[in-house]
Amino acid sequence: MTDTSSALGEATIELEAPEQTNWTATTWFAVLSMAATSFALVSAEFLPAGLLTPLARDLGITEGTAGQVVTATASVGAVTALLSNVLIGRLNRKAVLVGLSALAIASNILASVANDFWLLLLGRAGLGIALSGFWALSVAVVARLVGTNATGRGMAIVTLGVSLATIAAPSVGALISDWLGWRVAMAMTAGLAALAMLLQVLSLPTLPADTSNSLADVFRLTRRRGVQLGMLAILLLMTGHFAGSVYVRPFLEQVTLLETGSIAVALLGFGVASVIGNVAGGRMADTSIRLALAVTAILMALAAFALVLWGVHASVAFTLVTLWGFAFGMAPVVLPTNLSRSAPDALEAAGSLMVVSFQVAISIGAVFGGYIVDHYGAAGPLTLTALLAALTAGLALLQPRD
Repeated sequence: MTDTSSALGEATIELEAPEQTNWTATTWFAVLSMAATSFALVSAEFLPAGLLTPLARDLGITEGTAGQVVTATASVGAVTALLSNVLIGRLNRKAVLVGLSALAIASNILASVANDFWLLLLGRAGLGIALSGFWALSVAVVARLVGTNATGRGMAIVTLGVSLATIAAPSVGALISDWLGWRVAMAMTAGLAALAMLLQVLSLPTLPADTSNSLADVFRLTRRRGVQLGMLAILLLMTGHFAGSVYVRPFLEQVTLLETGSIAVALLGFGVASVIGNVAGGRMADTSIRLALAVTAILMALAAFALVLWGVHASVAFTLVTLWGFAFGMAPVVLPTNLSRSAPDALEAAGSLMVVSFQVAISIGAVFGGYIVDHYGAAGPLTLTALLAALTAGLALLQPRD
C-alpha cells in the first residue's frame, strides 16, 4: 500500500490507500474537493426546478416543455454512464475529473446565454455528461484517496454536497432568478463548477489509470451475484423513493391538509434530516454494509407506510417526513458502497453500473408514480414506496456478508 501524505498534486495513489484512522490534511482536502464538485454539479442539475416559470416565459415555451431540460440531463447521463469508463481509456483520472468540471462550466454558460430551447437542451446535455462521468468515477477515486475500508465515510462527505444542493438549489435559484434573472442564476452554477475545478487541481493527487475498461468488462461484471443484488437494491429502493417523494407535497396538501408555509417547513425538515442521514449512513456502511442497507430500507418503508396510515395528523406527518428524509440521506452513501463491495477489483466499472441503475430507477419511479397518483390518489405512490423499500430490506439479507 502507498502513503497518501505526499505533496499536493504530486502524490500517486494506488488502488488501495492505507486504512487511515485519522486522515491527513491532504486527504481531507482531496475528499472535500470531490464534495465541492458534487455540490456544484447537483446544484446545476436541480436549479431548473426554481427557474421554470421565468425561463419558459423568456424562451416562449410552456412550463411543461421547459421541464424537459431535466429529462435531457438524466437521459444523456444514463447513456454516458454506461460508456464513460470505456471512453476515457487509460487517461489520468485527475485529468478526467478536471475535464468534466470544465465541461460543466461550459455547459452552464451555454445554457445561461441560450436564446432558444434547443441550445438550452444542448447545454443541459453537456451537464448530463459531466454528472454521470463524475459519479461513475466517484467511488473508485474515493477508495483510492481514503482506502477501501473507509469508502463509506469518504462517500458520505462527497454525497453531502448532494444533500446540500438538493436543499439550496431550487430555493436559492428562485430567489436569484426573481432578483437578477434566471440567466444570472444559471451562470452562477458555472462559477461553482469553476471553484470546484480549482480545488481539484490544487488538492487531488495524480491518479493514473490502472486499468482500461471495455464495454464487455462492464457487462461481464453483471455476472457477479453481489453486483446483481447491489443493482437490484438500487432499482428497488430508488424507484420507490422517486415514485413517492415527488408526491409528498400533494399528500400533505390533500390528506394532512397543511398550508403552504407548513409544507415548506416539513420539506425543510426532510432536507435537514437527509444531511444527518448522510453522515450516519457513511459511518454505518463502513461498519456493516448489510445492516446499513437494511436500516435504510426499513426506515423508508416505515415512514412511507405510516404516512399512508396516520398522515392525516399534522404532528405525525411532520415526524414521518423527517424520518423519510433521514433514510433518503443514507441511501446515496449506502447503495453505491454496497454495490462496490462486490467489485473491489473493478470499482470504475461498478461505478458505471451504479449510475445507470440510479438513472433507470429515477425514470421508472417517475412513470409509475405519475400513473398511480392519477388513478389512486396521493396516497398511492407512497404505498408503492413502502412496498419497494420493504422488498429492499428483505434483499439486504441476501447480500454477501461483510
